[in-house]
Amino acid sequence: MLNALVTLAAEEETPNPLLPAWYDIIWSSVCFVVILFIFWKVALPRLKKLLDERATVIEGNIAKADEAQRRAEAALEEYTAQLSGARKEAGEIRDAAREDGRKIIAEAKDAATSEAARLTASAHSQIEAERQTALVSLRSEVGTLAIDLAGGVIGESLADDKKAQGVVDRFLADLEASEKASK
Repeated sequence: MLNALVTLAAEEETPNPLLPAWYDIIWSSVCFVVILFIFWKVALPRLKKLLDERATVIEGNIAKADEAQRRAEAALEEYTAQLSGARKEAGEIRDAAREDGRKIIAEAKDAATSEAARLTASAHSQIEAERQTALVSLRSEVGTLAIDLAGGVIGESLADDKKAQGVVDRFLADLEASEKASK
């Protein structure tokens, strides 16, 4: 009998191993709903607030990075413009220096040419003056020699200097005229 009772009790209660008992399902559901409610009301708003703050900080950092990028690009453009302006100015200065160099060289050449012309003219005038001096000295000496020789040939002294000087001058003028005619 006992055996029959145990068998009957065992036949009535053959639980399904995949399905828990009703009281386990109910109490598990109540615990789940309480935990879900606490999570929904406490943890989820805090997590949402934390994520919103984080998103705001990230967006702010992105905005700052974009602004910094724009400023860097503007500075780069300004630097590039200044660099090209400086290169252009350096080219203009270089060209101006070359032009100034050409002008200085031309001025130096002109000054050297004018100085050479002045020196040449001065030398020509000095040569002409020396030539005239030599010519006067030569006339005087030739005249004196001619008068002395003529006096020795004639046997008289030609003491009249004016007359002798006139004869010598006429003789030298005839000599110069014949020299010019032969050229």
